[in-house]
Amino acid sequence: MKKIHKFLLTGLIIFAGGISNSCTDGFDDLNTDPNNPTSISPQYILPFAIEKSVDRYWGGRTRFERLNIDGAMLWMQYLARNIYSNEGDSYGVTPTFYNNTWESFYDDGLVNFDRIIKQAGTTGTQPNANYEGVALVMKAWVYSLLTDLYGPIPYTQGLKGTASEPIYTPSYDAMEVVYAGLLNDLKLANEKLKVGGPAISGDIMYNGDILKWKKFANSLRLRLANRQAAKKPAESKAIMAEILGNATTFPIFTSNADDAALKHTAVLPSNNEWHQVMIQDGRTDWSLSKTFVDYMKKYSDPRLAVIGKANGDSFEGLPNGLPDAIATTFLSSAAVLSSRFTDASSPSVLMTYSELQFILAEAAFDGDISGNATELFQKGVKASFDYYGVSVPASFYTSIGTVNKAKIMEQKWVALFGQGVESWTEYRRTGFPVMPAKDPRASFENNGILPTRLPYPTTEYSLNKAELDKAITAIGSDNMQAKLWWVE
Repeated sequence: MKKIHKFLLTGLIIFAGGISNSCTDGFDDLNTDPNNPTSISPQYILPFAIEKSVDRYWGGRTRFERLNIDGAMLWMQYLARNIYSNEGDSYGVTPTFYNNTWESFYDDGLVNFDRIIKQAGTTGTQPNANYEGVALVMKAWVYSLLTDLYGPIPYTQGLKGTASEPIYTPSYDAMEVVYAGLLNDLKLANEKLKVGGPAISGDIMYNGDILKWKKFANSLRLRLANRQAAKKPAESKAIMAEILGNATTFPIFTSNADDAALKHTAVLPSNNEWHQVMIQDGRTDWSLSKTFVDYMKKYSDPRLAVIGKANGDSFEGLPNGLPDAIATTFLSSAAVLSSRFTDASSPSVLMTYSELQFILAEAAFDGDISGNATELFQKGVKASFDYYGVSVPASFYTSIGTVNKAKIMEQKWVALFGQGVESWTEYRRTGFPVMPAKDPRASFENNGILPTRLPYPTTEYSLNKAELDKAITAIGSDNMQAKLWWVE
């Protein structure tokens, strides 16, 4: 793996320095550059790792690498490209798209969260259970993204490149194994996180509010338990019962104020990535998808006017996958994103209270938890409306009709606007929402199949091929049509 070789070099340099120091008394003091520290504390690693991981997930400023806006947001038909439709909207991606997504999540995110866990652990150089707990949560979140994007991944041995006995060709773990590890880590994180415990700095997500981190840990654990419920029903039911049965020990999101989101600022480099692409770089390549606009108009949903901006007297959307010659004709009529999503300080969202209510609604409908699915569904809808600052119309629930799994997942799809990656995972898992027939003028790659996963990076073929081949055998093929483990 590319990351292993990069950090191997660093490890060798540090090790060589250790040999010199042991041979020359006082050498360490004489040759320490205070402007280039060899050990960075968690308060500096944490904001870097959070920013890099969330920016990669939410946006990505670099062309051909935009996981969300040139991948999942198009595939889930929230957005459509009005030019360069071959950059994601037609289901085609370049190697840099899946190569650099993999590399960034490992190198910028996981390696650094793992460093914090080791430094802040009881035997580390700077023991602090709250840093350890926060890093465990973020590490679990990034690993969940990776396995949901690619399938089997290096997990158990994934960060062993700089271990005392380094592993340079890590094995790939099945998704089932990864999920089991993540669910355990999130439970451990909840135990580590102590309200009133040691303070932490550099927390650009929750500003050191440990209770909110505990809520995120347990809410994320519910997300993963629900996602695997069709494959491991007994285990998932037990996890959900444990969390929901003890709100004191296992607090979860209770309002929109608990949402896990990176709150950006108007000052570089902490701008929202969509702002950097669409405002600073002046890219106007995206319109609202006809699929999303038509669905919202069907229910006279006032959230549409907050999410988007009409280009004329009425909201119209752009069909996905149109060749450029046709797509560009919609520039004067198709709605675009509102400033709600393109302001410099617009948040990058990881998980919301609204999503949690839809998770619980689905679990109740499937019989995995007790509770009224309709009531939980309505809580999810209301939380989403509240998030956008609009009221639920009096006739809205009547127009939606009887709540079933399809309705739950449709409204979850709406509530996840912006979180294209998460929505794409839920669509691949459940098949909802059912997408309309493709526009007859559209042209698609990938045999016209909406992508089911990302291909493994090309670096793995050269650096870790033997282990990679085993992973590919497990899922059948390394393309964007192979089905992943949690598919219902």
